[in-house]
Amino acid sequence: MYSRARAALLATVLAAAVAACGIANPLAPDYEYEEDLTLSLDGSASLVVNASVPALDALKSMSLDADVAAGADPIRDELRARYTSPYTSVGRISTWTRHGRRFVGIHLTIPDVRVLPKAALFAGRSYELRPEGALLTFRQTLAQPTAPTVTLPPWRGDEVVAFRLHLPARIRYQNSRYLDRNESRPSARGNIVVWEQRLSERLKGKPIAYAEDRTADVMEVRMDRESILYRTLWLFGIAFAAALLVLAGLIWLTMRRGADTESA
Repeated sequence: MYSRARAALLATVLAAAVAACGIANPLAPDYEYEEDLTLSLDGSASLVVNASVPALDALKSMSLDADVAAGADPIRDELRARYTSPYTSVGRISTWTRHGRRFVGIHLTIPDVRVLPKAALFAGRSYELRPEGALLTFRQTLAQPTAPTVTLPPWRGDEVVAFRLHLPARIRYQNSRYLDRNESRPSARGNIVVWEQRLSERLKGKPIAYAEDRTADVMEVRMDRESILYRTLWLFGIAFAAALLVLAGLIWLTMRRGADTESA
C-alpha cells in the first residue's frame, strides 16, 4: 500500500513538473514531431507543437540552427516570428535536447481552427468543424510536405510523428489507427484521439488515418454537440438538488415526529 502511494505521488509530481516545463510527456513515445490540439465546440483551440529542429526543417521547410551548443534565444525569436499570424498567437516557447538533438515546444492560441490554413505554416491543410445531424464532425486534412531547404541529418528510420486531439464531448466515431498497422485505434480516456505515423511516410504524404481501402488521409471525429463538462455540471446540479430535497424531507419528518410527540 505504501509503495503504491509513493508511486502515485511520484507520477503526480512528474506530471506537474512536465506541465510546468511545457515539454512533452517523457512517459509517452519519443515523437520526432507532435501536434497536440485541444479543441472547443465553438472552433477555438490551443495547439502545442513539440518537435526536433530537423523535423521542423523537414516538415515545415525551415532552416533553423540545429547546433545544440548554440544559444536558444535566436531559435525562439525565429519560431515566434514564423508562427505569429492574424490567425494564431504564440505563447511560451521552450527548448530541450534529446538523443543529441535540439527540440522545441511552441504553444499557440487559435481563435478559430477553421481558418488556421490561412497561416503560412499551416497552408495546404484544411480543418472542418460543423454539425451533421445530431453530432458535431471535425475533419483535418494534412498537406503534402514541401522539399526541405537545408541538408538534413540522416534519419534512423524509426522516427514517429503524431497528431493528438483533445475533444470536449463524447466521441461517437473516429478513424485513428495503430502505428504501422491499418487497424482502428480506440480513443484514450474517452475523448483523446491520437494518429501516429512514421516520419518517412509523412514526408511522402502517405495516408495517416484508418481506412479499409488504405487511402484515407483525412483525420475525422464525430462527437456529441454537448460538452462533457456541461453534462457533468448538469448531472452535478441534479444530484445536488436531489440531496437538498432528501435533506429537506428528513428535516420535515423530524419536525413532524416532534410535533406528534408533543401532541401525544
